[in-house]
Amino acid sequence: MCEFCLKHGEGKKWYLQAKNYSDDLLSDVRRRKFIEGFFSGADSLAKDAHRMDRLDKLPRSVRGLISRMISRRMKRVHYGQVLPIEDVGRIFEMMNCIVRMPCICRHVTLGKEKRYCYGVSLSPDGGKFGEIVRGLDKSFLGGPDAIGREKLGADEAIAALHEHEQEGLCHTVWTFRAPFIGGICNCDRSDCLAMRCTVTHGVPVMFRAEYVAQVDPDACVGCRQCMRLCQFGAMSYSASNRKVSIDQRWCYGCGVCRSACAKDAIRLHERAGVSAAANRW
Repeated sequence: MCEFCLKHGEGKKWYLQAKNYSDDLLSDVRRRKFIEGFFSGADSLAKDAHRMDRLDKLPRSVRGLISRMISRRMKRVHYGQVLPIEDVGRIFEMMNCIVRMPCICRHVTLGKEKRYCYGVSLSPDGGKFGEIVRGLDKSFLGGPDAIGREKLGADEAIAALHEHEQEGLCHTVWTFRAPFIGGICNCDRSDCLAMRCTVTHGVPVMFRAEYVAQVDPDACVGCRQCMRLCQFGAMSYSASNRKVSIDQRWCYGCGVCRSACAKDAIRLHERAGVSAAANRW
């Protein structure tokens, strides 16, 4: 299991523990200020993205040191983990409030409002997290009362995530000063700063999923539709065998590739049981 499962989940999946969504955690003033600053800090995020580009030009030893420092800090303040849609569904079933919100990463990278983020709370009205969100700058959130119109039920939210999978978006869960969890996002390497940081620049700000994918070669017909959805470069195609395979060392276990497989040839397995991937987070 990932580091957070041990620290914040007592050996179980940390993002399925109700205590990590509790309003009690939001009584911490530092956490509230961090959340407010995060959602109104587009300029700061843009600067961070430029710093990542400069980091690539440094010597490898220096990059490695800085990368570890950034990851340690992010684990304290804003770290994520990749999830398959089944685990997102389990989270949504626990919640009493799910609110679709604009994604701040797309706000920075595209200059557009794209509602790929989902705020979650155990309180019916969003609780203290909802209070913070409602107090944010209305120009970023898309106008007065926009949040109220975007409140979704669990079934509606899961249906929306299935649509995101067709776009190749990878589901992730996020802390706002660990262990408090406030949101689910849907990421890609092009527009999501966190995924770009992790996968493109090699500075981890999210864990891989608790799972890895595997292709059943007997069921695979080699259509390669799954490959177009993989954000992590973990899939390859054998022209000789006319089959797709997955390098489990690089698989993040999102399971999005399954949504493109008409033959149901891809399965997820617990990461701990796959020797090639068990210790890769």
